[in-house]
Amino acid sequence: MNPRMNRGWVRAAGVDELRQKGRLVFRLDGRQIALFDTAKGVHACNNRCPHEGYPLREGTLDGNCLLTCNWHNWKFDLETGENQRDGDRLRVYPVDIRDGDVWIEIVDPPAEERLEKSLADLKQGFERHGYERLAREIARIGRLGVDPAIAVREAIRWSHDRLEFGWTHAYAGAADWLALHDGQEDEPENRLICLLEAVGHMADNVLREPRYPYAEGVEDWDEEGFVRAVEDEDEARAIRLTRGALAAGDAWDLMERGLARAALAHYADFGHAAIYVTKAGALIRRLGAEVAEPVLLPLVRGLVSATREDLIPDFRGYATALENFGSQPNGSAPSAEDYAVLNANRALALTAERGAAPPLDLYRSLLGANALNMVRFDLRHLNDLDKPYGGDFGWLDLTHGLTFAEAVLGLCSKFPDLWPAGLLQMACFSGRNIGHQDGNVDPDDWTVADPDGFFAGVERTLLDHGQDRYIVSVHLLKTAAAVRKLRAAPETGRSGELALAALNRLLQSPVRRKMVRRTARQAMRFVEIDI
Repeated sequence: MNPRMNRGWVRAAGVDELRQKGRLVFRLDGRQIALFDTAKGVHACNNRCPHEGYPLREGTLDGNCLLTCNWHNWKFDLETGENQRDGDRLRVYPVDIRDGDVWIEIVDPPAEERLEKSLADLKQGFERHGYERLAREIARIGRLGVDPAIAVREAIRWSHDRLEFGWTHAYAGAADWLALHDGQEDEPENRLICLLEAVGHMADNVLREPRYPYAEGVEDWDEEGFVRAVEDEDEARAIRLTRGALAAGDAWDLMERGLARAALAHYADFGHAAIYVTKAGALIRRLGAEVAEPVLLPLVRGLVSATREDLIPDFRGYATALENFGSQPNGSAPSAEDYAVLNANRALALTAERGAAPPLDLYRSLLGANALNMVRFDLRHLNDLDKPYGGDFGWLDLTHGLTFAEAVLGLCSKFPDLWPAGLLQMACFSGRNIGHQDGNVDPDDWTVADPDGFFAGVERTLLDHGQDRYIVSVHLLKTAAAVRKLRAAPETGRSGELALAALNRLLQSPVRRKMVRRTARQAMRFVEIDI
């Protein structure tokens, strides 16, 4: 203990010196504590403003002990530390005058109390999407010696019933950010970045959103009943069945197959349904069973409300292809190049015709087809202006073909009866993305010679991505994570290398997200015909 310590009390200054100067700073063991002589007595607080660290000794103090930081006008009650802007509280210290000296008590609260406070402050920052405040509070949690990933768990709890249509990329991205976090064992700054991006994205998603309550009641888990409830878009029953699985314990183990079936029952929501199921499992495994309910309820809501693109003309061959899958004796898989000229319905028919081939042979070909579509993307399409609503095309159309393929490999390897649906939906992706290729692009030009070095560089980019919109950075993250897994999977073969080449081209190409002129032109044309 410091020799000047007396049961936590420390002499900080003489009363006469403080009264003469009005304010001064006392330093001890790295702390800076500001002392103020006020009309209401002597007060002590941290000298650094909890907002951005400006020295509060330079602040303005009024007669009611309201201290204003002159940097950003944050105001604090010196008696309580209360922040008048609902931001970070200012730490204040008990003061005692003894024999003409100012003594202050420096006793840090127990770790449990500090954790509780940090989580409360984190929630306050979460409600306002205060990015810098979220960073500070997550950093404080990490200094307490507990796993700071609990910030992600709490963010899921605070947001899960404020998602009107269920899961978003924020939750899916959280799974990948956590995986990246866990790989940064000796890099505390990098680990903080991963957690901050995950929590910040959730906060942004639900900013100013009301609560959308889930149905009450519990119904014993029944897989067939659950799949039927999702098919019928009966959210209330699907939620009651989910609560039944939660009540039984080991909800993920009970529900995983039913969730996978429901996700792949249609070419749903541009592949998000299947992708989100795999990410839900990753979140529950990483954060524990206590996060199962707030993860699963919005996931189920999302499955119920997902679009069903196999019901539109572009993919109308899906139902027939699924019914006829593998019924013909031709057991050889087409090549990836065989798909390069086929629209979605023709790609569906060819896949069904060759359905007797080993599933992994078909998978490799379809993965290769989707990777070729991406590596050969004609960048001129990023500037297309004269497209009707729904006709826009960009990198996300291509990256989803790969992220969906990674989900299919995981789900269908575990539940082999789902291979026909997974493969046919990969064919949907392949077919929808033809017609946007540049024949002058040679995939070999984008081959990655040093995959380990390449992915190390990708990590560095992700950890300082510089994107001001979460949706951009999270797509880069999830595409890179999917391709890394695909390349490492022995089942993918040469197609995994093609996927890596596609990622390489993506990362070295422009990414446009806000098409201002195209949006204006589409709106004007639509209004002209909307009579």
